[in-house]
Amino acid sequence: MDASVNRIPSSRDENSFLISIQLPDTSREEALYSLDELKMLVKTAGGSVAGSRLIKRQKYDSSYIAGKGFWENNAALFKELEIKLVILDVNNLRPGQIRNIEEKIGMRVIGRTEIILDIFACRAKSHEAKMQVELARLGYMLPRLRGYGAVLSRQGGGIGSRGAGESMLEKDKRHIQKRISVLKNNLKKIEKHRELTRKGRHDSIVCAVAGYTNAGKSTLINTLSGDDLFVENRLFATLESYTRTTYIGEGRSILLTDTVGFIRNLPHDLIASFRSTFEEIDSADIVLHVVDCCSTDIQSNIATVLSELDRCTNRDRPIILYFNKADQISDERRLQMASEYPGSIFGSALDKKTLSDLLAALNNSFEEIASKKYPHYLKV
Repeated sequence: MDASVNRIPSSRDENSFLISIQLPDTSREEALYSLDELKMLVKTAGGSVAGSRLIKRQKYDSSYIAGKGFWENNAALFKELEIKLVILDVNNLRPGQIRNIEEKIGMRVIGRTEIILDIFACRAKSHEAKMQVELARLGYMLPRLRGYGAVLSRQGGGIGSRGAGESMLEKDKRHIQKRISVLKNNLKKIEKHRELTRKGRHDSIVCAVAGYTNAGKSTLINTLSGDDLFVENRLFATLESYTRTTYIGEGRSILLTDTVGFIRNLPHDLIASFRSTFEEIDSADIVLHVVDCCSTDIQSNIATVLSELDRCTNRDRPIILYFNKADQISDERRLQMASEYPGSIFGSALDKKTLSDLLAALNNSFEEIASKKYPHYLKV
């Protein structure tokens, strides 16, 4: 079975309307930030946003998420705006909910998870990344096959529909499970090769560069290593893990490993599929946590990354908190952040002259690790 998630080309300028639900345990600021992030995700996926709406509810409606009346009252507005796609800032929409809403408004409906999966499908370049994305999409769709109905029978492309499409209903569960099994076996072979590569670095100190998506990780590695990794001002610009040798002074070098950016509510199936990123973090001696100074919700971004780091490893090792793009904030704001996050480091990945404090922190961590694990380094 060919269920590749990259067979259908990207659609551009697909007109969409975004809807976010603010529940009692979420502040208005948090809900608006999540809605803004969803707008960025849609634009990254190649779509355009014609409008958005924030709705306050006590809980999700079991059949219609936002309530049956909301869709009846806004169906005419969506058609007036020539909306092709309604996107809910909700993870794991049930097929029955999607079907109910679509019957009311007569257009396609997807959730946040589908957008993220779609972006990964577009961004996957290597054979491994393509398999990982396909595995994630199939893992997400498998328990939902029975309820998707017309959702899966559609033909053509579009945000959230790229990949396994109209033929999915014609293939029974066993075929899909067989494809998942094949993908897992192929990825295990790649993981074994990756493990051998890591063993080859047994006498090197490795630093995993982690952080929220679009924080500037690849740019930072480029500046420190003098390399030219692909960078772009979009979410999830790179999906593959890259390792580069970086000299940090005094004849010392470390290996910097780029990793996939994190984001709040990252789909579970995607996390499971992209285990290679977590393995790189788990095996690293140092974690360099890169944070975007210009983010409007820094605290939440940091909490999201730390939560994912806790999930992928229980090891104790230095975590360097580095605030990137510090040249774009005021001195007052910088002092405030420094007091909120003691021991943090500020700089700009675009200017190596601002990275002296970061290099000093890497040297300190180098000495701490080398004294315990690699004493021969300190004899140089």
